[in-house]
Amino acid sequence: MNPPDATHDPALRSWVESANEPECDFPLQNLPFGVFRRRASDEAFRGGVAIGDQILDLAAVSRRAVLQGSAAHAASAAAQATLNAFMGLGPSAWTALRHALSDLLRSKSRAAAELKPCLVPQSEAEYTVPARIGDFTDFYTSIHHATAVGRLFRPDQPLLPNYKWVPIGYHGRSSSIGISGQSFARPRGQTLDAGAGQPSVAPSQRLDCELELGIYIGAGNAAGVPIRMQDAESHIFGFCLLNDWSARDLQAWEYQPLGPFLSKNFATTVSPWIVTLEALAPFRRPFIRPEGDPAPLPYLDSPDNRAGGAIDIQLELMIETRAMRSRHMAPQRLSHTSFHHAYWTAAQLISHHTINGCNLQPGDLLGTGTQSGPTPGEAGSLLELTQGGKVPIKVGIDESRRFFEDGDAAIIRGWCQRPGTQRIGFGEARAEVIPAPIAR
Repeated sequence: MNPPDATHDPALRSWVESANEPECDFPLQNLPFGVFRRRASDEAFRGGVAIGDQILDLAAVSRRAVLQGSAAHAASAAAQATLNAFMGLGPSAWTALRHALSDLLRSKSRAAAELKPCLVPQSEAEYTVPARIGDFTDFYTSIHHATAVGRLFRPDQPLLPNYKWVPIGYHGRSSSIGISGQSFARPRGQTLDAGAGQPSVAPSQRLDCELELGIYIGAGNAAGVPIRMQDAESHIFGFCLLNDWSARDLQAWEYQPLGPFLSKNFATTVSPWIVTLEALAPFRRPFIRPEGDPAPLPYLDSPDNRAGGAIDIQLELMIETRAMRSRHMAPQRLSHTSFHHAYWTAAQLISHHTINGCNLQPGDLLGTGTQSGPTPGEAGSLLELTQGGKVPIKVGIDESRRFFEDGDAAIIRGWCQRPGTQRIGFGEARAEVIPAPIAR
């Protein structure tokens, strides 16, 4: 667990002036990685780093003699069409490039004149999923979400007895993970209506979003070799925003006995930028279990995890309807919570994922599951906010929603901020629902 260092100094300023604005998502202290190209161009996608409202083109940087040694090698790997090679280099390479870029982008850097041509405005860029995601595992780390959903599906036993012992997860579909800005068709599938004698096939009427974080794996592990808790964070490259869309009516019919299938494999939205674990060092918090709950088993426990395994990442869920867009209205906030409420930490997810010998690979993605806090305003899904669709919520001027309708967009934003630190942000993950294709 790396403590804050000189790259986190809140007094640092950049020669990229937009990075010095107080509410900027991407100040010098952040330096997240993504993959981009100029919009509507035939350029190759390549790696970049967000700084202010600009992107530092790492392919262009690599063609200049401004980096040396391990930082130069890391920049070359990060300049590729996916970040997998860079992720696989491990923490020493990530740190070397972070420190080198921090030096180059500081306000008095001698490299400013040479690097200015390497900047591309974010407003002129388009993005792709930043890694080749071989596998996607979605967890269930919010005990508040698990309990609230359990009350709807299993009122006699909302929280199953294994929850406080096992980080629950399921293997999802990586092919349908898309980048922020995507539009996807409303899914079709089997549902069983109340009182019906048999299921029918139709577009989902209970389409929901899930306010989540994604965790990208860096260096992997060999098959059969579990990752110990004391080593787990060295395998985390960074975090993104994630929306694992869910068709709740399909889910209710199919989820027993093997869990989600068609209800969750049609669309997952991720934000373009990966905020590295190193950038999040100032925002750690102690990991504390509620009094009376069982302590994690030894393979899920470590002194470092207890001291700072939780991370205070603020998360916001918003909705924008078609009518709101036509009226030029800003998106409406639905909820605001924090990742520090999670019942399981990122390190615990990795240690549990590999305890059986499962081999993780660079670019694999872990979802945290819906992040809901202890109060009603911190619920991370419409399923919770509308009490299973029973209580519609007001949106816009004259609309209401139980679940997402065609033309609606869900927007997730995230940031870290506390006194004595520089605010860092994650950007946003946005996706819009379009009508289901006509059945043939």
